[in-house]
Amino acid sequence: MFRGLFNFIIFSSLYVACFAILMIWQTNTLLHIRDINETYYFFVFCSTICSYNFHWYLTPADYSTSERILWGARHKTLQIVLAVVGSLGAAYGFWLLRAHWLPLSGAAVLTFLYTAPKLPQKAFIWLRKIAVGKPVFLTAVWVYVTTLLPAFIEKQPYSNTLLFLTLYRFFQVYTICFLFDYRDRESDKKEGIRSLITYLGTHHLKKLYITGLVLAMVFALALYPALGWLLTLTLLVPVLITALLTRYAMRNRSDLFYYFVLDGMVMLSSLLHIIIAALS
Repeated sequence: MFRGLFNFIIFSSLYVACFAILMIWQTNTLLHIRDINETYYFFVFCSTICSYNFHWYLTPADYSTSERILWGARHKTLQIVLAVVGSLGAAYGFWLLRAHWLPLSGAAVLTFLYTAPKLPQKAFIWLRKIAVGKPVFLTAVWVYVTTLLPAFIEKQPYSNTLLFLTLYRFFQVYTICFLFDYRDRESDKKEGIRSLITYLGTHHLKKLYITGLVLAMVFALALYPALGWLLTLTLLVPVLITALLTRYAMRNRSDLFYYFVLDGMVMLSSLLHIIIAALS
């Protein structure tokens, strides 16, 4: 029973939807946004549930040994129900936030670019040939939705904190997406989906990955004057753990490891931050 509940929380994308909210909370806190638009939390939660479940609903289970894909194949009805319910909630949230329709539409476009290659229509198949592909789209969505949009909606002025936080999150999230795509590179080749992971050789991929880790640490350290050593440390911890897990991640294909542990690295900094805030 516990394993079934755990799988439901992870594979239904409730897990990632919750840590999207944590990341937005951290953005609002670090940028000292006082008048927080709580409707935006609702919109992001519903949008995440909708987009992820629709994405996995479109993922074929043929010849797959992935526990997540096989779970999705057994729960197609649940996935489409969650996608529909999430879309209704997102549409309602969009209506409440309609004054910000332009930046919100940017998030919708980026999300669509991530899932569109899985659609069978000829109009979308060409997206599989784009060399940067899904890791960049997915990273861009996460950074835009959890970092830039809260600032845009609350009309925060430009600051070095916003710039460095955006760049830190981009490279931190990208390195995690990199590990996912490195694991899935053979299946992506079979589906005709191109990305830097399928395009570059192993030597260049290692350089790209290490560069991402280093830049994430550099921009985390760049935030030290604004955040202090304790909050800067919360930014560095997930990057360092990801680096330590690299060898294991490249040899392991466990969905629970990837979708619980590695995905958890995306929100670990936010979780540590909220624990510090609660204890202080």
